[in-house]
Amino acid sequence: MIIASVDIGTNTVLLLIAEVGETSFEITPLLNEYKMPRIGIGLKLSGRIAVERIEKLFTVLSEYKSIISKYNVDNVLVTATNALRIAANAPEIVERIKKQLSWNVNIISGKTEAEFAFLGAVPVSTKNKNILVIDIGGGSTELILGNENSIEYRKSFPIGSVSVTENYLKNSPPLDMGLRELKIHLETIFTEIKNKVAPDLTYSIAGTPTTLFCMMNEIKSFDDSIVEGGILKHGDIAKLIQELQKLSSEEIRNHYGKIMRGREDIILGGSIILLNIMELLHLSNVIVSSRGVRYGAIVSFLNGMQNKG
Repeated sequence: MIIASVDIGTNTVLLLIAEVGETSFEITPLLNEYKMPRIGIGLKLSGRIAVERIEKLFTVLSEYKSIISKYNVDNVLVTATNALRIAANAPEIVERIKKQLSWNVNIISGKTEAEFAFLGAVPVSTKNKNILVIDIGGGSTELILGNENSIEYRKSFPIGSVSVTENYLKNSPPLDMGLRELKIHLETIFTEIKNKVAPDLTYSIAGTPTTLFCMMNEIKSFDDSIVEGGILKHGDIAKLIQELQKLSSEEIRNHYGKIMRGREDIILGGSIILLNIMELLHLSNVIVSSRGVRYGAIVSFLNGMQNKG
């Protein structure tokens, strides 16, 4: 069986085409595509996804439709997260996707997003441990603690790399006052996790950790196989944040090149969120994963098939 899974996020729209084992349900990626239409820009202020961003989204989705048509795909799963959860014009966008591309969009709750992130990111071989998954998106951050038996804690926090940038890091380079206010805000919003989350292993997924890993290891072109399983250390992240705070978005883009395209203005905000969580939980390192919701959507779909069967 071949399944295509599209993840419509606040920053990125991701495509996974994967082959699934007939009996084992093992997911083998055939293709991963990453595009950044950044539909969440200005969403917090206006409450709507801007017309120009909608057009960028449909350019990406149309390209993905063309790619999918070249594979013998049995099912197409389209999952949407925070941006379409909160946008007032989400219904018309979903309707247009249905009409134009013949895809049904599943706008998932923060709770379900957390579950999908966990299902997608955590290898079967580690699920006998207590695993924490940190999923920093553009408009929300999900924390999920679980093991092979159950999910013990999950929460979606309404804060992400785009929203903290728009609210606290508008200047480029950022002002010291904005950095201080952001730190206070993060400590307040995440304070509950200190006594509720005690993981054996921690995975960090999505664009922030994968980009950080590429930056630290001078990787110029993103490759899932190189990034997957990489380690980010607390001290290295803290050091890089100190450097990024002094640079404008343009300087960041020029220094790090193609790997930073479309993320140069928000990588600092995402990095600060990650470091704050690590400090609250006294984590010395996190494991990087490029997997997440799009993989979890397939796992959830397969689990549903098993239950029906």
